[in-house]
Amino acid sequence: MNLIVIQLTVAFFGSLGFAGMFHLRKELLFEAALGGLMTWAIYLLLKRNGIFMPCLAASAFAAAYAEILARIRHVPATLFVIPAAVPLVPGSYLYYGMLAAVQGDSALALQQFYFMAEFAVAIALGMSIIWTVIFMMKEAEKKRQNP
Repeated sequence: MNLIVIQLTVAFFGSLGFAGMFHLRKELLFEAALGGLMTWAIYLLLKRNGIFMPCLAASAFAAAYAEILARIRHVPATLFVIPAAVPLVPGSYLYYGMLAAVQGDSALALQQFYFMAEFAVAIALGMSIIWTVIFMMKEAEKKRQNP
Protein backbone atom coordinates (compact mmCIF):
# COMPACT_ATOMS: atom_id res chain seq x y z
CA MET A 1 0.00 0.00 0.00
CA ASN A 2 1.18 3.51 -0.76
CA LEU A 3 2.99 5.22 2.14
CA ILE A 4 0.92 8.39 1.77
CA VAL A 5 -2.35 6.44 2.02
CA ILE A 6 -1.05 4.74 5.17
CA GLN A 7 -0.06 8.09 6.69
CA LEU A 8 -3.44 9.65 5.91
CA THR A 9 -5.27 6.63 7.32
CA VAL A 10 -3.22 6.77 10.51
CA ALA A 11 -3.83 10.53 10.77
CA PHE A 12 -7.59 9.95 10.44
CA PHE A 13 -7.74 7.19 13.03
CA GLY A 14 -5.29 8.94 15.36
CA SER A 15 -7.48 12.03 15.33
CA LEU A 16 -10.58 9.88 15.73
CA GLY A 17 -9.10 8.11 18.73
CA PHE A 18 -8.03 11.39 20.30
CA ALA A 19 -11.51 12.87 19.79
CA GLY A 20 -13.09 9.73 21.22
CA MET A 21 -10.76 9.78 24.21
CA PHE A 22 -12.17 13.20 25.10
CA HIS A 23 -15.75 11.97 24.67
CA LEU A 24 -16.59 14.12 21.67
CA ARG A 25 -20.22 13.62 20.67
CA LYS A 26 -20.64 10.80 18.16
CA GLU A 27 -22.10 13.03 15.47
CA LEU A 28 -18.93 15.18 15.54
CA LEU A 29 -16.35 12.37 15.52
CA PHE A 30 -16.11 11.97 11.75
CA GLU A 31 -15.66 15.71 11.14
CA ALA A 32 -12.98 15.92 13.84
CA ALA A 33 -11.08 12.96 12.37
CA LEU A 34 -11.44 14.35 8.85
CA GLY A 35 -9.77 17.53 10.07
CA GLY A 36 -6.75 15.51 11.18
CA LEU A 37 -6.57 13.75 7.84
CA MET A 38 -6.76 17.00 5.87
CA THR A 39 -4.25 18.74 8.14
CA TRP A 40 -1.73 15.95 7.59
CA ALA A 41 -2.45 15.94 3.85
CA ILE A 42 -1.58 19.64 3.67
CA TYR A 43 1.62 19.01 5.59
CA LEU A 44 2.58 16.17 3.22
CA LEU A 45 1.82 18.27 0.13
CA LEU A 46 4.11 21.07 1.30
CA LYS A 47 6.74 18.92 3.02
CA ARG A 48 9.34 19.46 0.27
CA ASN A 49 9.81 22.97 1.65
CA GLY A 50 11.38 21.96 4.98
CA ILE A 51 9.52 21.63 8.25
CA PHE A 52 8.46 25.08 9.41
CA MET A 53 6.34 26.39 6.51
CA PRO A 54 4.44 23.15 5.85
CA CYS A 55 3.65 22.80 9.54
CA LEU A 56 2.64 26.46 9.78
CA ALA A 57 0.28 26.10 6.80
CA ALA A 58 -1.17 22.84 8.11
CA SER A 59 -1.79 24.25 11.59
CA ALA A 60 -3.36 27.39 10.10
CA PHE A 61 -5.64 25.11 8.11
CA ALA A 62 -6.53 23.15 11.27
CA ALA A 63 -7.50 26.37 13.06
CA ALA A 64 -9.53 27.66 10.10
CA TYR A 65 -11.24 24.28 9.67
CA ALA A 66 -12.14 24.23 13.36
CA GLU A 67 -13.51 27.77 13.30
CA ILE A 68 -15.65 27.10 10.24
CA LEU A 69 -17.04 23.85 11.62
CA ALA A 70 -17.65 25.45 15.01
CA ARG A 71 -19.90 28.01 13.39
CA ILE A 72 -21.72 25.45 11.28
CA ARG A 73 -22.26 23.01 14.18
CA HIS A 74 -22.71 25.66 16.92
CA VAL A 75 -20.03 24.18 19.18
CA PRO A 76 -16.67 25.49 20.47
CA ALA A 77 -13.84 25.41 17.93
CA THR A 78 -11.64 23.60 20.46
CA LEU A 79 -13.62 20.42 19.79
CA PHE A 80 -12.23 20.37 16.26
CA VAL A 81 -8.86 22.12 16.47
CA ILE A 82 -7.30 19.71 18.96
CA PRO A 83 -8.04 16.50 17.00
CA ALA A 84 -7.12 18.25 13.74
CA ALA A 85 -3.71 19.25 15.13
CA VAL A 86 -2.87 15.85 16.65
CA PRO A 87 -1.09 14.53 13.52
CA LEU A 88 1.30 17.50 13.67
CA VAL A 89 2.52 16.76 17.19
CA PRO A 90 6.26 16.03 16.87
CA GLY A 91 6.33 12.86 18.96
CA SER A 92 9.04 11.10 16.99
CA TYR A 93 11.44 14.03 17.41
CA LEU A 94 10.85 14.02 21.16
CA TYR A 95 11.33 10.25 21.36
CA TYR A 96 14.52 10.15 19.30
CA GLY A 97 15.85 13.27 21.00
CA MET A 98 15.37 11.72 24.43
CA LEU A 99 16.86 8.44 23.22
CA ALA A 100 19.93 10.24 21.90
CA ALA A 101 20.25 12.23 25.13
CA VAL A 102 20.08 9.07 27.25
CA GLN A 103 22.65 7.39 25.01
CA GLY A 104 24.97 10.39 25.34
CA ASP A 105 24.76 11.58 21.72
CA SER A 106 24.29 15.27 22.47
CA ALA A 107 24.65 16.40 18.84
CA LEU A 108 21.78 14.16 17.66
CA ALA A 109 19.71 15.07 20.74
CA LEU A 110 20.10 18.79 20.01
CA GLN A 111 19.19 18.25 16.36
CA GLN A 112 16.03 16.33 17.29
CA PHE A 113 15.04 18.91 19.90
CA TYR A 114 15.61 21.69 17.35
CA PHE A 115 13.21 19.99 14.91
CA MET A 116 10.71 19.46 17.73
CA ALA A 117 10.88 23.16 18.66
CA GLU A 118 10.47 24.11 15.01
CA PHE A 119 7.27 22.04 14.83
CA ALA A 120 5.94 23.48 18.09
CA VAL A 121 6.55 27.09 17.09
CA ALA A 122 5.02 26.51 13.64
CA ILE A 123 1.90 24.92 15.15
CA ALA A 124 1.43 27.78 17.62
CA LEU A 125 2.14 30.49 15.06
CA GLY A 126 -0.13 29.01 12.39
CA MET A 127 -3.08 28.80 14.74
CA SER A 128 -2.36 32.22 16.24
CA ILE A 129 -2.43 33.85 12.82
CA ILE A 130 -5.89 32.46 12.09
CA TRP A 131 -7.22 33.34 15.54
CA THR A 132 -5.84 36.88 15.23
CA VAL A 133 -7.50 37.35 11.84
CA ILE A 134 -10.81 36.08 13.26
CA PHE A 135 -10.50 38.38 16.27
CA MET A 136 -9.80 41.36 14.02
CA MET A 137 -12.78 40.49 11.82
CA LYS A 138 -15.06 40.31 14.88
CA GLU A 139 -13.77 43.66 16.14
CA ALA A 140 -14.32 45.27 12.74
CA GLU A 141 -17.85 43.88 12.66
CA LYS A 142 -18.54 45.32 16.11
CA LYS A 143 -17.32 48.74 14.96
CA ARG A 144 -19.54 48.59 11.87
CA GLN A 145 -22.58 47.76 13.98
CA ASN A 146 -21.83 50.40 16.64
CA PRO A 147 -20.24 53.40 14.89
